[in-house]
Amino acid sequence: MRARRPAVSGMFYAGTAEALIEQIEWCYKHELGPGVVPRVNSQGPREILGIVAPHAGYYYSGPVAAHGYKELADDGIPDCAVIIGPNHTGHGYPVSVWAGPVWHTPLGEVEVDEAFARRLVGDVVEADETAHTHEHSVEVQLPWLQHLYTSIKTVPIAMLAQDIETARAVGKSIAQPEGNPIMIASSDFTHYEPHPVAMEKDAALIQAIVDLDEKELYARCEQLNCTMCGYGPVASVIVAAKERKATKASLLKYATSGDTSGDFSRVVGYGCIVITR
Repeated sequence: MRARRPAVSGMFYAGTAEALIEQIEWCYKHELGPGVVPRVNSQGPREILGIVAPHAGYYYSGPVAAHGYKELADDGIPDCAVIIGPNHTGHGYPVSVWAGPVWHTPLGEVEVDEAFARRLVGDVVEADETAHTHEHSVEVQLPWLQHLYTSIKTVPIAMLAQDIETARAVGKSIAQPEGNPIMIASSDFTHYEPHPVAMEKDAALIQAIVDLDEKELYARCEQLNCTMCGYGPVASVIVAAKERKATKASLLKYATSGDTSGDFSRVVGYGCIVITR
């Protein structure tokens, strides 16, 4: 496989290294963010198994995402980051992993954990570039990791098929017993509904996630006619975390695009959730 070039640099996030670092630090210090730029605790306990983080433009969702990455910094240094995002473009296989060698962002190269990625290829996962070439859901998570860690490998996965059977199969495949990975589900919540409606619907979905109940997450998505875009990736991370003995999940921060833009008429919901041992 070839190196993957940025698709949304200069759009979803700043297009130069200097501006991107400034933007990430702005997110941390924003009134909706955690308030401080974190430093990695190299002796951290590594109790975090999974994170749910938004993938909209940093101006809108970055302060919410910052809560998860601050917790990750406090928790120590993972071996690699398995990032699962929805496939918005419709291209490629139902579940696609980019199996190597590197992804580029304005902050430099991120090496793909090719051995890990290749082990996933099988019943539901295909090695495929097409699904990732123009997709943003995995890409926007990478600068956060680069800002924290001198070097970290990644396993980028895009899910076009998000039914519960596929999500559970993906979750079990990434829950490898060896190593110390962090699993990141990249998802936004309700899309383009009034702020109070989005908050009500998203609260129901978030409760299912906090309960580590992927079946209930799907039930509530259907019952409430929700427009959460990454329910499959979130379910996969829930399943994988439970396979790795997760005991609890906590909501770190919820906000909508209205909280940053001031337009509450048609918002997108953003939540950051951490799953721990």
